[in-house]
Amino acid sequence: MPLDFEQLVPSIPFILEGLKVTLKIVGLSGVLGFAFGIALALCKISSIKPLILLADIYTSIFRGTPLVLQLMIIFYGSPQLFGTQIEPHTAAILSFSLNSAAYISEIIRAGINAVEKGQKEAAMALGVPYPLMMKDVILPQAIKNILPALMNEFITLTKESAIVTVIGAADVMRRSYMVGSDLYSFFEPLLFAGLIYYVLVMVLTLLGKVVEGRLRTND
Repeated sequence: MPLDFEQLVPSIPFILEGLKVTLKIVGLSGVLGFAFGIALALCKISSIKPLILLADIYTSIFRGTPLVLQLMIIFYGSPQLFGTQIEPHTAAILSFSLNSAAYISEIIRAGINAVEKGQKEAAMALGVPYPLMMKDVILPQAIKNILPALMNEFITLTKESAIVTVIGAADVMRRSYMVGSDLYSFFEPLLFAGLIYYVLVMVLTLLGKVVEGRLRTND
């Protein structure tokens, strides 16, 4: 059957509506995952062994199991666990945030460990409290060094967000599949969905380069 992209044109606005869902899920998951990732990283470098153990177990579980499995457990298992069905968007944001936090915590931990020990020793010698030292001295330098790795994680999160289609969230992928079902032709709408994700990734890549360039200029 020959390709016919003209038949897709009337459905383009419908597919693009799913972009709002995709961006909402990716944006909120990225922010929450980053915040929780910082907390996990601080637990991993602390001197309190139970915190280190709990953070390591958490990371092991979420890095050692498929993201789609975590998403389906949270969504389909919520009635048994909480007595109510979680909305698809909520389940997606929760699962992506928890999963992303595990990866981001390792990235941040590595960044913190890469900061020169002299920075910490100087802050301690000046009597700077530990929370302020981490907030104003260590974390800014660590994040600047790990920015490319963080951007890669956000890019991965953007692409993996397409799996929310398995729980019925009306994102770009889900809407493209629905259009394909209506047209009895899946190649054109799915190719269009791929183009949308590709543009999103290119925008994130460009944004990361701009931010990285500005940070280098400020050195």
